[in-house]
Amino acid sequence: MAHLGVLFLDELPEFNRSSLETLRLPLEDRRVTISRLNTTVTYPCEFMLLVSMNPCPCGYYGSKEKKCSCKPEQIKKYIHQISGPLLDRIDIHIEVNQIKYKQLEDKQKAETSQTIRNRVNRARKIQLERYKKYNISSNSELTPQLIEKFCNLNITSKKMLEIAFNKLGLSARAYTKILKLARTIADLDGCEKIEDEHLAEAIQYRSLDRKYWYDKK
Repeated sequence: MAHLGVLFLDELPEFNRSSLETLRLPLEDRRVTISRLNTTVTYPCEFMLLVSMNPCPCGYYGSKEKKCSCKPEQIKKYIHQISGPLLDRIDIHIEVNQIKYKQLEDKQKAETSQTIRNRVNRARKIQLERYKKYNISSNSELTPQLIEKFCNLNITSKKMLEIAFNKLGLSARAYTKILKLARTIADLDGCEKIEDEHLAEAIQYRSLDRKYWYDKK
C-alpha cells in the first residue's frame, strides 16, 4: 500500500520483531512476495521508510535532563527488537533531544517550508538531468558502477571515509549509503562535486547505531 509513497512506523520496537525482519528484502529489492496456501504473488513496493522510537521503554536513556528508570536488561531487550541488518538498511539516523523552554521562546526565524521545498526541488531536477541516460531518477538508485562514476571523492574525503569505516565498524552497505547520501547533500548544496563537509555530514548520520547497538555484532 505504501508503493511510491511513505511507510511510517511509530514506536518501532513495539512491532513484532519477525514482522520487522520481513522489511529487509523489500527495502533491498523494492518488491514484496506474499505467499498463501494456493498461490504466491509479487508486488512492487518502492517506498520511503520512516521510523521513530525511544531509546528505552521510559524514553530517558541517555538523556541529560531526566534519569532513566529502566533496568539494563529492559533497555537491552527493547533496543534489540531492531536487528542490525534492518538498521543497516536505514540511510539516516537522527537523535532528537528533549526541547527546552528557551527554545520554545526563541523568536529567531527558521527556514520556511517553501524555502526547503525549493531547495529539494532543485536537487531533484539536478538528479533527473544527471541520470536521464541511465534509466534512473535519484541518487538512491545508483548501482556500484554509477557510484564510482558520480560519487568521486578527493584525497582528504577518501581518508576521512576510511577512518570512519574502520572506527565505526561500518558494513559495505553502509559505505555505499554514505556515498549516495553525500552525493544528495552536495546536490542540495548546489555543488557539482562532493566536498569534505558533505561527506562528514553523511557519516554523522550513521553514528547512532554504534551508540545504541554497539554490542549487536
